[in-house]
Amino acid sequence: MRLNDDGKEAMQLAVSLANDPPSTAEELARMLAAADLALPRAVADDDLVEIRAFMRRWLAVVDAGAEPERAERLNSLLADYAAHPRLTDHRGTGWHLHFREDDCPAGRLVAVIIAIGTALHLVERGMGRLGRCAVSGCDRVWADCSRPGTQRYCSPHCANTDAVRRHREKARRTGR
Repeated sequence: MRLNDDGKEAMQLAVSLANDPPSTAEELARMLAAADLALPRAVADDDLVEIRAFMRRWLAVVDAGAEPERAERLNSLLADYAAHPRLTDHRGTGWHLHFREDDCPAGRLVAVIIAIGTALHLVERGMGRLGRCAVSGCDRVWADCSRPGTQRYCSPHCANTDAVRRHREKARRTGR
């Protein structure tokens, strides 16, 4: 996975890991392969442990109330996971930036990608473009990559469920 300049793919991976956390290293490896993430070494149980710990901290960024709090929590992740940026052409695929040391374990690599991707996403699209579903009882995460920036639900299903609820509530109030 190349870290694009707006963090979209990293955000999709983060949302996937948050909403459907892997229970085994093998499941994590499948999720990372599906995200087109090239790993320097195989996924191990230690990577799963590191991802779980990282994702708990990342969810604190999602759940932050105000923008300064969100920035502070994300800055803490960046300080703990990202390395100095540097140019690399390690596979002859073209020059690009790495924000990690070479040959880092899969768990740390994923943490770096998500931390940097989240920072790019929030800076480029807006600090409010990350949150939890607006439907009562649904705690799934969303990352808004849309043009208008109006996403508030984790899925079309939840958006439709809430629209039906609002419609029925309005009909009840107006007696129709």
